[in-house]
Amino acid sequence: MREIVHLQIGQCGNQIGSKFWEVISDEHGLNATGNYEGDSNLQLERVNVYFNEAYGGKYVPRALLVDLEPGTMDSVRGSRIGALFRPDNFIHGNSGAGNNWAKGHYTEGAELVEQVMDRVRSESESCDCLQGFQLVHSLGGGTGSGMGTLLINKIREEYPDRIMNTFSIMPSPKVSDTVVEPYNATLSVHQLLENTDETFCIDNEALYDICFRTLKLTTPTYGDLNHLVCMTMSGVTTSLRFPGQLNADLRKLAVNMVPFPRLHFFMPGFAPLTARGSQQYRALTVPELTQQMFDARNMMTACDPRRGRYLTVAGMFRGKMSTKQVDEQMLAMQQKNSNYFVDWIPHNVKVAVCDIPPRGLRMASTFIGNNTAIQEIFRRVGEQFSMMFRRKAFLHWYTGEGMDELEFNEAESNLNDLVSEYQQYQDATADLGWEGEDEEEEEPATPATTKVSSQMEVKLETVTETSKDTVDE
Repeated sequence: MREIVHLQIGQCGNQIGSKFWEVISDEHGLNATGNYEGDSNLQLERVNVYFNEAYGGKYVPRALLVDLEPGTMDSVRGSRIGALFRPDNFIHGNSGAGNNWAKGHYTEGAELVEQVMDRVRSESESCDCLQGFQLVHSLGGGTGSGMGTLLINKIREEYPDRIMNTFSIMPSPKVSDTVVEPYNATLSVHQLLENTDETFCIDNEALYDICFRTLKLTTPTYGDLNHLVCMTMSGVTTSLRFPGQLNADLRKLAVNMVPFPRLHFFMPGFAPLTARGSQQYRALTVPELTQQMFDARNMMTACDPRRGRYLTVAGMFRGKMSTKQVDEQMLAMQQKNSNYFVDWIPHNVKVAVCDIPPRGLRMASTFIGNNTAIQEIFRRVGEQFSMMFRRKAFLHWYTGEGMDELEFNEAESNLNDLVSEYQQYQDATADLGWEGEDEEEEEPATPATTKVSSQMEVKLETVTETSKDTVDE
């Protein structure tokens, strides 16, 4: 068995996480206290991916619930599935991070992190064959972003060969929950770039849009949004948890989806999404699923895939279907929209097919896209960041916790580099080869070299300007 250790951090992470465990335990036929009430042997065959078996046939989630304030933990404990989790795995501080990344990463979070790492070690040691870690957090607040990235760094040091997979709630264009969101998000992305293998970018605004437009919910609650995220999370790991015709795990996903190590930010999607009243008017077929999952309105990230190009795509199909039909539909989709896929990765669609559909559906599919349009999110955050940082607004809250301004500069330039890398690969074409045999071969410029050359140009310009000034004098 290849187990996964799940961590949920901060208020957002814990709310999504508890919804996720509701969905997962339901799929495996477990009730709110972790006892099996299902009707199929397949539900228990690989239940160990997410659950440990405890005394008396009770199943306990391999989950750590972390926050810097006790409030969120109490609400999870008091919820319907509060009795599911192991009491030792609730780890909380008392003061909170107050939306301050530095508090989560350097001061309050650093005090709590050893305690969390002890639990991570004990959960990992009880695994037969650890596949990796999945972490749920938001990038706008203090705990999820600051302490979340600190934990990623620590886990990366101890388990460098395991997959690190995060579900990160990105700041959205119209919905902003905190004023210092651009700071927290930029500092977090700076860490995620270096230390994660796969990051699923999820966006409240995109989720709201799906609830309004597609599901026709007039007043969506966070519960509705979180449920959408959980359907995706459960879809990503389906083929680890249930038998299928074509398997995919976290490592296969990383290898097929990440063409360049820094470009591992994905747009997730889910199909079928239909309003409650109109379900009976639609046929659930593979073509219908494929059509809907590539639809821009289905993306859980608020950026339009039509403005960029797909580097890679993965489709996880669930339910009784023929793999031939899935392959045909995916190929047709690629050929029909060939200018939305980069032409220098010939077959850039990965497919997985699993036989067991989610609860209440006959078939479903999960979409994961690595699209260059995701640079819009980073660009927007970067612009908001520089507007505030130029005036050094709110900076004293961060420097007061021991941070240096240089770290902000570094994070900003790293974010800007990421945006220009996405742009570079969006514009790249396949015909970069040699024209003639005797011509000298040219190396394609990497972002690093272009950056250096542009800096040299700037230096040269300043040198010539200063020499002009001296001549004038």
